[in-house]
Amino acid sequence: MTDPVIILGSGLAGYAVARELRKLDTQLPVTMLSADHGGFYSKPMLSNALTTGKTADSILNGDAEKMAAQLNISIRPHCRVTGIDQSSHSITLKNEEKLSYRQLVLALGADQIRLPLQGSGVNEILTVNDLDDYRDFRDALVGKKQISIIGAGLIGCEFANDLAAAGFKVNVIDISAQPLGRLLPPAAGDFIQQKLEAVGVVFHFNATTQSVDKDGECMRLTLAGGEIIESDIVLSAVGLKPRIQLAQEAGLQVNRGIVVNQLLQTQAKDIFALGDCAEVKGKVLPFVMPITHAGRALAATLSGEPTPVHYPAMPVMVKTPACPTVVSPPDFNMSGEWLVQADQDGVKALYQDESGNLLGYALLGSAVKEKMILTAQLPSVLE
Repeated sequence: MTDPVIILGSGLAGYAVARELRKLDTQLPVTMLSADHGGFYSKPMLSNALTTGKTADSILNGDAEKMAAQLNISIRPHCRVTGIDQSSHSITLKNEEKLSYRQLVLALGADQIRLPLQGSGVNEILTVNDLDDYRDFRDALVGKKQISIIGAGLIGCEFANDLAAAGFKVNVIDISAQPLGRLLPPAAGDFIQQKLEAVGVVFHFNATTQSVDKDGECMRLTLAGGEIIESDIVLSAVGLKPRIQLAQEAGLQVNRGIVVNQLLQTQAKDIFALGDCAEVKGKVLPFVMPITHAGRALAATLSGEPTPVHYPAMPVMVKTPACPTVVSPPDFNMSGEWLVQADQDGVKALYQDESGNLLGYALLGSAVKEKMILTAQLPSVLE
C-alpha cells in the first residue's frame, strides 16, 4: 500500500489542495487530519453572516463524512498531531499513533492574536477564528445589545458593520488613527469611518485597551486614557499569527510563517506548506485568492509536475456593505505615494511610483466600479 499524501488542516487551504489533487489524480491516497470537525465551509462568510441570514449550521457546506465521499479521501476529524519526523516520513498523533506519509502538506492556518490585557474579564473575551468559534459567538449574542470590538482592521470592520446592521450597539477600539490603518491612506480611512458611523458604529481611535473586567453581566473595558466602555460582549480582532510551532519543533525553517519556496516546499523536500501558516518568498498572505492559486500549484507538484506558484494582482473585497471597498495593497518595499481623489460618493486612491506606475490601490464607494480596469495595470504579487 502506497503511503498517502497527508494534509494537516481542513480549512480553505487544506481543501483547496485536496480538490485540485483529485482533479489531477483520482487514485492517489490522500488523508486529511483535522483538529476540529473536519467539515468544509467558507471562513470569510463568518464576518457577515448576520446580515446575510446565515447561521453556523447553514454556513457548513458538508461535514467530514460527506466531504470524504465527495473527494474520495480519508478525513479524520478531532485529530491532533504532536510531532513530525522528517527522517522516517512519519507524524505522531496525540494518542501516540504514528502515520507514514508520502508527502506532507501543512495547511495549519493561523491563530487569533491575544493581547496581554489585565482584568477579571480577560478569559471571557471572544475571538472568531473558525466555525465552532462563530457558533459560540452567535449563542453569546442572544439577548445582548452592546458589543465592543478590539481592532479596526479588516475583520473588525466587517464584524462591526454586520453587528450594527443587525441592530447591535457597536464600539470599536484601535491603536491606529483610522479604520483599516494598514490598508488605506487617511482620506480613504476617513470615508469608511463616516459610512460605518452612519450605521451606528462608534470608533475609539488612538486608543489602547488596558483592562477588561467583568461586573455581573457587564464587561467593562478601561482604555489607557481612562475612558470606560461598558459592553455585554467583547470581541477581539487584532490580527492573526501563523501556526508555526509544529514545523519549528520538527526542525523546519520558520520566520513569520513556515518558510517555503515557490514550489511551496520547505527545506524538507517532501514537506510543503500553504495558506495562512506559510511564508512564500517572504510573503504571508492570509486571503482567499492566494490560497486558491497555491492550492492549484501545489496539487500539480504533488501529482508529479513541479509547478511554482505565481500570484497575480489579487484585490481584496472588504465585506462592509455600508461602504463598498476593494483594496490591492502595495508592496511597501516599493517606494511610492498615494494620489487620492475623493468626493461625497467615493474615494479613488492610487499608490504610484515616481514614474507613475501603479503599485496598488484602494477604491471605496462609487469608485469600486474601476476595480477591473485598475487591477489590469497592477504588477504581479509574485512572478
